[in-house]
Amino acid sequence: MSQPPRQARPDGNGGELISDLSVPVVDSTALMCGKRELLIRHGADIYRLRVTASNKLILTK
Repeated sequence: MSQPPRQARPDGNGGELISDLSVPVVDSTALMCGKRELLIRHGADIYRLRVTASNKLILTK
């Protein structure tokens, strides 16, 4: 018998912890492969994902 997805809970920093195991989770360090920026092709569009100086992620088209 399958269990329902778990609910997200506050992380104490205004965000939520991911606890829904039905959604894949990829560590950003594995995704970035040691680089500060990468390009993502989505259909006919290209997006740029980059790590800022304050270690935040920004996705732009």
